[in-house]
Amino acid sequence: MSAVPPFPEGLVEGIARLLGECGSGSDITRVLDACGLVDNSGQSTKWRRLYWIFTEDQRQHGCANHILDFIRVFLIPARYVGNIDVFEARRQELNVHLAFAGIEYGQDGQFHFRDAARTLDEAEARVRTIRAKFQGRRIHPEVLRYCRTELMQDNYFHAVFEAAKGLAQRIRDMSGIQLDNAALVDRVFSVDRPILAFNTLQTETEKSEHKGFATLLKGCFAAVRNPLAHEPKLLWQGADDAADYLTLISLLHRKLDDCVRTGLGSP
Repeated sequence: MSAVPPFPEGLVEGIARLLGECGSGSDITRVLDACGLVDNSGQSTKWRRLYWIFTEDQRQHGCANHILDFIRVFLIPARYVGNIDVFEARRQELNVHLAFAGIEYGQDGQFHFRDAARTLDEAEARVRTIRAKFQGRRIHPEVLRYCRTELMQDNYFHAVFEAAKGLAQRIRDMSGIQLDNAALVDRVFSVDRPILAFNTLQTETEKSEHKGFATLLKGCFAAVRNPLAHEPKLLWQGADDAADYLTLISLLHRKLDDCVRTGLGSP
């Protein structure tokens, strides 16, 4: 990486305050040692310690490269296996600060350069998180598995399309049936010989529930996936439609969470 101009004092402080909340004092010491950063701060508060070290290092070397090295090691994605939401929240908050320097910390653990933000509104707009976009809605992890990249790019049209494809793929993975859309649902959730069921199918009420769930699945594919494959993108209504559709797909995934193989109608 070529030399990165020193960060302004206020930016260094913001980054130090954020990183001070992302690990223990011993974590910070370990990463400082790994990055060759010397701690002569005499500070015990984590963020003040980092602020002093970063500021002194910039003064000595005339660049911000060692700050970025520390971030890359301290917030390495591998450290957050099983806690991807925590990683994303910290990465996005960090990017609000870095946007003023024209830098973005990517999901791949690498830095990417772009035009610097000029206002706080512009910086925050660049790094809106999925949680902020769909505040108050429960988005199932299986939804994000298939469309996280599209959501982070504000590509709502393709986010919903990929999420719907992911729903069908999960049914195939759970059932072993390699069909698609309505044919897949009819085969897997047949009332007479279902491969998957989310209740015991012992009463008429349970059978009705099972059939209703299957109808919802087919309706989702008919109303979401198939039209999206053919209609012009300009007809898409953006974040509001995406939030509604992804909420529906999340509901269907939660129902799939409760489904079990019946041993009937094996593929």
